[in-house]
Amino acid sequence: MKTKLLHATLVTFAAAGIASSVSAADIKLPNTLVSTAYNTGTSGYNQMVGVGSVLKNKYGVNLRVIPGKNDVSRLSPLKSGVAHFSATGSDSIYAQEGVYVFGTDKWGPQPIRLLLHNLADGCAASLVTAKDANIKTIEDMKGKKVAWIRGTASLNQAMSAYMAYANMDWDDVEKVEIGGYGASIDALINGDVDALIGATFSSTMLKIDASPRGLYHPPAPHGSKEGWDRLNSVVPWYYRHKCLQGPGVPEGGYEGVGTGYPILISNTAVSEDIAYNMTKAMYEHFDDYKDSAPGANGWAWERQKLEVSFMPFHEGAVRYYKESGKWSDAAEANQQKNLKRQEVLQKAWKDFTADAPSDDEAFKNGWAKARASALEAAGMMAVFQSW
Repeated sequence: MKTKLLHATLVTFAAAGIASSVSAADIKLPNTLVSTAYNTGTSGYNQMVGVGSVLKNKYGVNLRVIPGKNDVSRLSPLKSGVAHFSATGSDSIYAQEGVYVFGTDKWGPQPIRLLLHNLADGCAASLVTAKDANIKTIEDMKGKKVAWIRGTASLNQAMSAYMAYANMDWDDVEKVEIGGYGASIDALINGDVDALIGATFSSTMLKIDASPRGLYHPPAPHGSKEGWDRLNSVVPWYYRHKCLQGPGVPEGGYEGVGTGYPILISNTAVSEDIAYNMTKAMYEHFDDYKDSAPGANGWAWERQKLEVSFMPFHEGAVRYYKESGKWSDAAEANQQKNLKRQEVLQKAWKDFTADAPSDDEAFKNGWAKARASALEAAGMMAVFQSW
């Protein structure tokens, strides 16, 4: 019932448009905005609460933050129109690509649009282990209990990438299936798992660090070309990053894995004006929320990577970047490449589903093949051949 009421509220605001919005300093937003995020207590959730506090104080805008325990629960409200945004991670890429949990007949490639990245001082995709498990290197995970989160390809692929670094896979560890990210934190503390993926700057790391098991982050040494080649064969958008912030991070930091988290996304159903004004508000009020939660300083302009994004930006965000003189020829070229990729993916989906098999396994395998063929025929990397 709450979901239906919330959806009705958003429809009302959409129909009224900017005329029903509040404004100040040339920023105009609906009185109510909705964003999803990871579970309560995570860095993404806490940061959006901080942003919401600024929007409330400056403009009287209510930003409702809906926690989601897995990829599907975070992106379903966006797909259905219940939410305007999601403060999420690489699950948005899996949704764009139509793979894993998004490669079913209920999903398919999504028209994801990016607004801005958060590239924090900490590591957003860190290997998190219980200190008493004595996992000092990635190789030490062999035979250990490792969390596999149902419905969360982003976290599971991150773990697969770490294991690939050490030339390992899920057959080399004890795979423990868990229903959600929050539950995986409790499982590690309780001894049910020894390792999981998390953001070092998340408040959930404090909980692990304070537990009897303690906290340790094994590094992914940057000097190993072979290890990084294997890691990037699983998740190509990860990059070498010095991790400097968070519980369990040693003085001077350690060599870890970098990726944008959270990133603020929407889709093509969200209007250009709303995306434009939200992007503008995030930048113009950065100083007001940058200290509101650990990792929030990662939204700073100088940390943005407009030219190397793996997803297209929302036309509203692009409008703001152009007005600000921040949109380069390289960013535009990358934008057109990403838009073309989504066009290829969505046409391949339309063609495949016109006569797709009803059997779930046959559907998955058929779509994986059709998807890869379409991308390769267009001269693009498939990245995901099967899942």
